[in-house]
Amino acid sequence: MERFDVVILGAGLVGLTLGIALSRHGVRTAVIDPAEPLTQTAPGFDGRVSAISSTSYAMLSAIGVADHLEGKGCPIDRIWVSDGLEPGALDFVPDADGGVMGTMVPNRDLRLALAETAKGAENLTIFQPDRATHVDRTADDVTLTLASGATLHCALLVAAEGRNSPTREAAGIRTTRWQYRHTAMVTAIDHEIPHANTAYEIFYVGGPFALLPMQPGTRSAVVWTVPTDRAPAMLKLSERAWLAEAQKRIGSFLGDIRLAGPRSSYPLGFHHAARITDTRLALVGDSAHAIHPIAGQGLNLGFRDVAALVEVLVEGMRLGLDPGDAQLLARYQRWRGLDALTTSVAMDGLVRLFDVPGRLPSLIRRAGLAAVQRTAPLKNRFMAAARGQSGKLPKLLAGETV
Repeated sequence: MERFDVVILGAGLVGLTLGIALSRHGVRTAVIDPAEPLTQTAPGFDGRVSAISSTSYAMLSAIGVADHLEGKGCPIDRIWVSDGLEPGALDFVPDADGGVMGTMVPNRDLRLALAETAKGAENLTIFQPDRATHVDRTADDVTLTLASGATLHCALLVAAEGRNSPTREAAGIRTTRWQYRHTAMVTAIDHEIPHANTAYEIFYVGGPFALLPMQPGTRSAVVWTVPTDRAPAMLKLSERAWLAEAQKRIGSFLGDIRLAGPRSSYPLGFHHAARITDTRLALVGDSAHAIHPIAGQGLNLGFRDVAALVEVLVEGMRLGLDPGDAQLLARYQRWRGLDALTTSVAMDGLVRLFDVPGRLPSLIRRAGLAAVQRTAPLKNRFMAAARGQSGKLPKLLAGETV
């Protein structure tokens, strides 16, 4: 029988980041995950990358993860948003002293960096592959029985299990959810003309086409959103035909293109939990909310959950409260509930706005982009949101430990 302050179900990008961050603050933490560790860090590029906002990267630096990402990421110096290839684009370029907008990191490199950091974490124990076969949450304690036969006790259970969190369902926490009629095709391309560390979001009726800068300077990740009923045919296209279709959407600004990774796809959906806490339980990441990848904010929302929860728990424990105290969970709910909902609704609205067909809606969208481009205060607000600097920031997102 082992005793921990916090037990986290799920060793994905958000769950393991939370485990590392808590352990760095002296919180005895366990992470449980059924996946084989080697399958999560297998060699080869799967096309999946994440846009890490500047504040999220500051947290990764503060907890030691960024030390293992040296040379792996590509800075985002500029974000270009357009309605198709029409004029009137929105061009986000920070001031010389404003710093980068974010960093593009291949998911495999991020998983490897987290795994390497976790190895040296003093207060972190990882049970993997293993899973909880029975969980008993009471007002006083949480007891878990693992498939391996181990029994764990903790003050707080955290669900970081992803979109279909069984712990969330078992707690009776309702979610608002729907599927978009969209599928995301993911891969990477090499192109003739360097991307100059620019992320492109080109909106089309039927779904956006995103180009995300990678290293070296002539490689970009592609997230191409297509109507779900067209996805099977698009995925069956030959490499040459697929590239021809992609080239139509990119135009000529990157020159000729060729595939640099395998093509894969996944359906797109939205869900938002009615609440993110229960008795001695907190939800983080996709267990709490999942949004359209239109602006690359999904993982950053999860990292904001991590930073807020760590601050709430560490400050509460310093006052003599245990991590599962109802007061602390109520503070976490207040802090993250509104921000997550606001971001989720904004991203959903953006998807629907750019999916309206017709010449008039396109003219209106382009006029709106041009207006934001000309209005410095409004443009600066959008840039702050892209960097993750909106709202009350936890200390970790400022690069400081709690």
